[in-house]
Amino acid sequence: MRAGFLLAFSMAVPSLWAQSLAGEWDATVHAGGVDVPCRFVISGEGSNVQGTFFNDQELYRSTTGKFENGSLTLNFDYTTSKLEAVYKDSALEGVYHSTRGTYGFRAVPHVQPPPPSPNPPPIDGSWEIALKSGKGEDAWQFLVRQNGPEIKASILRVDGDTGTLAGVWRDGKFTLSHFSGARPALLIATPQPDGSLHLLMNGNTEYTALRPEAARAKGLPPPTDPTLHTGVKDPDQPFQFSFRDLNGKPISNTDARFKNKVVIVNILGSWCPNCHDEAPFLEEMYKKYRAKGVEIVALDFEDAEQLQDPSRMRAFQKRYGIDYTILVAGGTQEINQKLPQLRNFNAWPTTFFLGRDGKVAHVHAGFPSSASGQKYADAKQEFEETSERLLGVSSAIK
Repeated sequence: MRAGFLLAFSMAVPSLWAQSLAGEWDATVHAGGVDVPCRFVISGEGSNVQGTFFNDQELYRSTTGKFENGSLTLNFDYTTSKLEAVYKDSALEGVYHSTRGTYGFRAVPHVQPPPPSPNPPPIDGSWEIALKSGKGEDAWQFLVRQNGPEIKASILRVDGDTGTLAGVWRDGKFTLSHFSGARPALLIATPQPDGSLHLLMNGNTEYTALRPEAARAKGLPPPTDPTLHTGVKDPDQPFQFSFRDLNGKPISNTDARFKNKVVIVNILGSWCPNCHDEAPFLEEMYKKYRAKGVEIVALDFEDAEQLQDPSRMRAFQKRYGIDYTILVAGGTQEINQKLPQLRNFNAWPTTFFLGRDGKVAHVHAGFPSSASGQKYADAKQEFEETSERLLGVSSAIK
């Protein structure tokens, strides 16, 4: 009888290890001394499990994964990141390893959160954060899209943005967070009586955000123009590059394939979140303008361990379906040595537009993601208009 009871029990209650993790989870990563909440979804089972993080509507899926003997392992090859967690007491606990650090990780099955507080103050639109950044900036932008108590926002720097910071109004403040496998951030925005916003990032860094007109009234400088931040020392000289592609083939700016073409040179690294933001759009542009005479060349600067076998860049190329040329240019500390023509390069990515004569006609430092709304649309329009203008001229635009 005892054997029959055990058989019935085992059929009624699946074992811990056979249990599926598929579904939506409420996850947190512990980074910078704070717990950053994020959306997390698991699909599949056994040796075919996939985990997904989100940047608003953009999906960041694991490339391989498994759930065996109570342990979950997810690999994100395009960022060389790994999630390792153990399932116990209806929760997942473990660590998330990335190039930027190792974060504690915890997830529980999703439950509906409590409703936001009523009567949220309006903070929709553009704000500016006055500061002195390590890149020489005087201000960042805080860009907010508000739908009642719900907020989607980003902090836009010269090199790119934070990704989508999403959250709600509750207990007198907006609490926003972001984690898409990169860029963990927890931001608390509290409206002040003088019309400013007090911002607390990751529990330890405070900023004041002002409306642009209020910042100008105080005599504060505006955010850096990304088209003026970086350049070349001598714009009358053709932009030169000579590196090997992912198959080891040498490719140079003097090759016949680039002759009399408009060439877009993109300096990036697969470790760079903002480079991931830009790559899908560059591929979209390549499909649109290649037949009209545009070539795109990505100059990849990587961490030292990636230089001999750039597996992360290959995964990056596969993820975004990149058909344009990628050249392995060197280590991240070698940028000025390998490209001595650059002036004030410190934003990843940076994109150079070369006219048909090979000279730099336009530069855009950084790239905003879709989280930055109109700024993202503006950057895409700028790239396309610049390409179309250069296709119609034969000399650099001064």
